[in-house]
Amino acid sequence: MATPLFESSIKSLQLLGRGKVRDIYAVDADKLLIVTSDRLSAFDVILPDPIPDKGRVLTAMANFWFSRLGHIVPNQLTGIDPESVVAADEREQVRGRALVVKRLKPLPIEAVVRGYVIGSGWKDYQDTGAICGIQLPAGLQQAAKLPAPIFTPASKAEVGDHDENISFAEAQTRCAAALANELAGTGRNGAQLAAQARDAAIALYTEAANYAAGRGIIIADTKFEFGVDAAGTLHLIDEALTPDSSRFWPADSYREGISPPSYDKQYVRDYLETLTWNKKAPGPSLPAEVIARTAAKYREAYERLTGQTLA
Repeated sequence: MATPLFESSIKSLQLLGRGKVRDIYAVDADKLLIVTSDRLSAFDVILPDPIPDKGRVLTAMANFWFSRLGHIVPNQLTGIDPESVVAADEREQVRGRALVVKRLKPLPIEAVVRGYVIGSGWKDYQDTGAICGIQLPAGLQQAAKLPAPIFTPASKAEVGDHDENISFAEAQTRCAAALANELAGTGRNGAQLAAQARDAAIALYTEAANYAAGRGIIIADTKFEFGVDAAGTLHLIDEALTPDSSRFWPADSYREGISPPSYDKQYVRDYLETLTWNKKAPGPSLPAEVIARTAAKYREAYERLTGQTLA
């Protein structure tokens, strides 16, 4: 394993911001450098311990999906080698864990697609018989497969805050307000973009879930992010179908009525639930065993899905 990278320090480019996992730098007026660190967030809190190789796994897996699903919707990739846009002594920081991407205007929503009743969706269903206002059949058990995937958008929270589920109508309203200037003169509006994002998200999830099923993995749910260019064209941005943005279950241990074991960071969440912690920053340190097992789960998810070994 490479030395974990908790935070990048690229001095040759302007730092624009740091998210829960990614550091974003300006390459020029049209492009960004996104460095995926080994930071891990749980319950929207960045934990103090990096997970070795996590950023490399996420980048490799996202690249796999960008390539495989590129026919459904354009994506952010430029094809430019990240090592070519930083100083020579900074190349190690970006090697295998960074992307040079198009500068796009993000939609102000998380595009969440659920194929199974789990997580906050299970709690919502128990309380209301619905998930995010979408009425579902009665009598579903925990982890039950839904009759068809559903789109349940969420607000995009600041670092340290929690995303909140919103209705599709609210998602359209937010997109219309946020994108009014960018879409002026394109013949498109934010409400139309929200609908296109919904349809693209369901198509992306459906094709990915069908592929993963053939590799022995169930994708229970996932979230996508989208952005638009100056012409109003929708693009898939950020990451896609990684253990950070998705819930992966090994098919051979799946059954209804329980929360199945997973390849994603649910393992860390389950550990944190055993602690006396208010789920606010600062987050607790993780034991070495939890760090090692989490790193192994990320690697296994990548290898099982892609059939490749992380170099």
